[in-house]
Amino acid sequence: MMFAIGQLAYIVASVCFIFALHWMNTPATARKGVYAGVAGTTIAVVVTWAEPTVIHHVWIVLAIAAGFVVGVPLSMVPLTAVPQRTALSHAFGGLAAGLVGSAEYYLQVSENPGNLTAFRMVALIAEVILGYLTFTGSLMAAGKLQEVKWIPQRPVTYPLQNVINLLLIGVALALGAALTLHPTAGWAPALFPVVIVLALLFGILLIIPIGGADMPTVIAILNSYAGLSAVAMGFVLDSKLLITAGALDGTSGLILAIIMCKAMNRSFTNVLFGAFGQVQQAKAAGEQKVYKPETPEGAAQILDQSSLVVIIPGYGMAVAQAQHKVRELYDQLKKRGITVKFAIHPVAGRMPGHMNVLLAEADIPYTDLVEMDDINRDMPQADVALVVGANDVVNPAARSDKASPIYGMPIIDADKARTVFAIKRSKNPGFAGIDNELYFSDRTWMLFGDAKNVIGELVKELAGGSGMH
Repeated sequence: MMFAIGQLAYIVASVCFIFALHWMNTPATARKGVYAGVAGTTIAVVVTWAEPTVIHHVWIVLAIAAGFVVGVPLSMVPLTAVPQRTALSHAFGGLAAGLVGSAEYYLQVSENPGNLTAFRMVALIAEVILGYLTFTGSLMAAGKLQEVKWIPQRPVTYPLQNVINLLLIGVALALGAALTLHPTAGWAPALFPVVIVLALLFGILLIIPIGGADMPTVIAILNSYAGLSAVAMGFVLDSKLLITAGALDGTSGLILAIIMCKAMNRSFTNVLFGAFGQVQQAKAAGEQKVYKPETPEGAAQILDQSSLVVIIPGYGMAVAQAQHKVRELYDQLKKRGITVKFAIHPVAGRMPGHMNVLLAEADIPYTDLVEMDDINRDMPQADVALVVGANDVVNPAARSDKASPIYGMPIIDADKARTVFAIKRSKNPGFAGIDNELYFSDRTWMLFGDAKNVIGELVKELAGGSGMH
């Protein structure tokens, strides 16, 4: 009877996970998706804990308490830090899988060596390698996103880098094959930590050559690795729920990574081995590009006379926490009967959906958030394109400069608007490390400063005017 109840509860938890992913597809149901995920996880933990084979309840209580101690502060990070917080979650998941796999191997070697069948060993080696490389890889990704001083944000490359990486993982897999064939040999327990060290090292070296502009895609790929390690752990522990949850996690991460690569017109191999994001040197010593600055007063006058304004948010808006000021600007423009749309690039910000979350926080209507492909059809009719802290996703070099590292990446066609106002904190290049040709266009005027302050000035100018359109 208890077994049947437990299996039914696992099915319910699996259904919750499936609905959680489904509801996450749109902002309108995303909150329900979070609740469904929490419910599924809670059911899974409680039912597993209630199994008769679980006897060390004190350790479980301590683990849950430790999880709360770490998890609660992590839930309070600002939205600008959500990408690195997500990477940390993947690191924890990978570490958990690696530790469980390691403990399971040594437990079975000492107590039930007959359980280490070829199938179980293949799953266990996959769990350990994927888990530990996800752990160190995710920590490196989080460090790059957080701009930790001792972790370089730009790609670090050296001769034969890809060969060395492939050799590392190749040796780890070869040792794993040896352990699979002879799991209880006298030398096997001593060889197992070598596989762990190689996986940890591979995770570090896999991420070092990847630039900051590729971090959103890398996070999605690491999410997939974490899910696959959970699937392997499910086979090792004979847990159907773990297999289901891991498969959902792994496939969703893989699909997301494919979407991200498509959005940047890049392949997996190019992301993982291309060292994208290196700073380009100036093309010519005599080439001096000039910005055309504008004041908030002048920009407000142009905005006041517009019929269609397209706002293009980017990471600069997230850093400045300017989304609420953007909402005030949106309200001022709508009062004048001006059509306002938000152009959302799939990789704007530092993780998928970053801009959607920020704008939803400011209660911007979902109907006014328009995806890149749809908004590009309207850009030639836009009176003003207001770029709020976006950089690489509006750079025309992606269309015209074959030498540019972002060449071929689909962009929002901000340069086709009649007038472009670009809000930028400084003259530094974006995450891809290159100048933005849009900023030097005849149609573009720069509004330098913190996005929150600049948009606040625009709102003041519009509010202080007659309100006549």
